[in-house]
Amino acid sequence: MRAVIPFKKSNAKSRLSTLLCESEREDLAMSMLTDVAGTLAGSGCFDVVDILSTSPVYIENTNIVLTEMGLNEALNEYLRQMSSHNINEPVLIIMADIPLVSKKNIQDIVSSRADIVIAPGRMGGTNTIFIRKPQSFHVDYYGPSFLKHLAIAKNLNVEVFDSFNLSTDIDEVSDLAEILIHGKGYSKVYLERIGISLLARKGRVGVERL
Repeated sequence: MRAVIPFKKSNAKSRLSTLLCESEREDLAMSMLTDVAGTLAGSGCFDVVDILSTSPVYIENTNIVLTEMGLNEALNEYLRQMSSHNINEPVLIIMADIPLVSKKNIQDIVSSRADIVIAPGRMGGTNTIFIRKPQSFHVDYYGPSFLKHLAIAKNLNVEVFDSFNLSTDIDEVSDLAEILIHGKGYSKVYLERIGISLLARKGRVGVERL
């Protein structure tokens, strides 16, 4: 069984630019990637963890697969290469910006008997897909990708994996509060190190920079 994490470091997480400069956003992206990759490795589920990256990076216990393609093109080429090399093992595609993912989340997903397991993100996105037979599926991210992936898998046995941890992708400044509240890894340590802390505003929790 293998896992693949698509990753882009250059000018990462541009919607956080009101709080973090470019180098800080890139460092946070690397911290989240480290959290996700570490969880995959620690789950004990995978023989191979590949990072499909647009630039060279180093994360322990992973392989780096460099690509200049966009997200859909790179992942579909990855799946095609698996098929062309007769690699028929299941594959987990997981986004690099969901640092709250737990080992149990991963173990529960890969233990499913479904052909496809989809963990949706917020607002119609797709944060994780487990594909039992890679040759039977292709991805189509952006927009309401959760609905698109359900349509692609219409003739397959599909399970929707509903998880707070896996639905919490970090895109907006307000999302950083979730890392500070629930996080346990490098991402939380990094935010605290650069002075990001929780801020209560009339019953809602946000973040501020000290």
